[in-house]
Amino acid sequence: MAQASVGDTGALAAYVRARVAETGGSPSDVAQRYAAALTLAEGNEVVAGRALDQAIAAGDEALALRAEAALEKTGTVPVEGRLLRYQDALKARRWDSANGAADALAKDDVFSFLPPLLHAWTAQASGKGDPFASLTDPKLAPAAAYVAEQRPLLLAAAGRRAEAVEAVKQVPAVADGRAERLRIAVAALLARQGGKVEALQVLEGGSPVLNAARAEVEAGRKLAAADTPAAAGVATLFLAISRDLNAQEVRGPALAFARLATFVAPQPSDAWMASAELLAARGETEGAMAALDHVGRDDPFAREAASRRLALLLKAGRKDEALAAARAAAERLPRDVEAWTSLADLQTQAGAYREAAAALDKAVALAASGDTNRPEWALQVMRGNALVQAGDWPAARAALQRANTLAPNQPVVMNFLGYSQLERRENMGEATRLIEQASALQPDDSAITDSLGWAYYVRGEVPKAIPLLEKAAQGQPADAAINEHLGDAYYAAGRRFDARYAWRAALIYADAKAAQRLRAKIDTGLSPALTAP
Repeated sequence: MAQASVGDTGALAAYVRARVAETGGSPSDVAQRYAAALTLAEGNEVVAGRALDQAIAAGDEALALRAEAALEKTGTVPVEGRLLRYQDALKARRWDSANGAADALAKDDVFSFLPPLLHAWTAQASGKGDPFASLTDPKLAPAAAYVAEQRPLLLAAAGRRAEAVEAVKQVPAVADGRAERLRIAVAALLARQGGKVEALQVLEGGSPVLNAARAEVEAGRKLAAADTPAAAGVATLFLAISRDLNAQEVRGPALAFARLATFVAPQPSDAWMASAELLAARGETEGAMAALDHVGRDDPFAREAASRRLALLLKAGRKDEALAAARAAAERLPRDVEAWTSLADLQTQAGAYREAAAALDKAVALAASGDTNRPEWALQVMRGNALVQAGDWPAARAALQRANTLAPNQPVVMNFLGYSQLERRENMGEATRLIEQASALQPDDSAITDSLGWAYYVRGEVPKAIPLLEKAAQGQPADAAINEHLGDAYYAAGRRFDARYAWRAALIYADAKAAQRLRAKIDTGLSPALTAP
């Protein structure tokens, strides 16, 4: 085997440049550098191995296949390389090559369960053999969950629609959303076969994603689907493994399996979404956003993809781009409540409170007309908050009162409306009544308990206030406002040492304005001008 050595200056230099690029270069740049190194040191398994890893991570299928071919000559192909070769052979209808790549995994310590599942899809795609026979292989005993997910796809591929519907309904929902994604994959296969009725049955469930997919099918539009049922099944399998590896924090292989899913089936969005999540976890913002670019505007996951894109931009400190993207999304989807609330969230974070309130006006109007499952009262609370911060208390009060009318037993509404009036020392009796009702409904909520204690303090009922404020501080010891309230109440009760202790606790977490007030109280004591709002 030829090795890159110190004497092979060109190969060694190219390899070193590629390794250095890994520390800060973009995935595509790293892949390109490994491509150059591989050209100069084709037979070097170290170079080929690194090239394979980086090519898959970057989504460069052509380079990955080159690297795998080089490793094949050395007899050191890893699992990812075998699966890469399998999916390539499956797409090219090279059935013997596909089965050979699958058989090569039989002795792997971790993935020896894969050959029967891969053979099932080779049989389905080639028309040679019974795909379901492979599912009885004893090696699949530890992989029962994967078998359960693959069965409805195989049934749909076989045209056994009713059985596919029943099988997919037997797959339990889990937190990572894989059951929803499986339903969409099965529905896409059924709809492509003309099984619209069965596709709609599969998409029952009521979640926003399933509702979006259902709307596409009802409108006669096609869901994004792989070129073949076999590609859909293999991609679903790869993604399931990726999610399980990610749950175990095995990030590198998790990304490799997600990328392999995009190779075999680039049309559906779920593999791109998974790749974006894993790339973002590696700090590769540009790569993550490039992956999200593959999610179409009409895709059931379009809203989730847009939300992730905004989060990536914000995390990268690119607030102006995030705002522009959110604004564009709202203008493109003027009847989408979530688009307007996302815009409002970003505008609030940017301190553009008036603009946030205006965006929420749009969301409230849509909710009032019944265009969303988001309750109007919740949107009115968000709108009221934006208006409070914008300094428009009359409009904020009207929004909060509307929320309270719509949801008269919501503690968060009663507390917000009551405390906001308390801060302004208006309608004190009504404000206290609202907070008392909220506390009766949620007696262990520290924020509401603090509001009630503060209401009693402001009304001069200090002995009633202190136990409530102490309870709130015990529940939220790092809350600056609660500790300041407790300090003020202690001071009014003559407990000056306890007051300064509470004020010092508040000072640790206070913002600049509150910190100035707290320092003055610690130095000179409480006065009307220094009382907490």
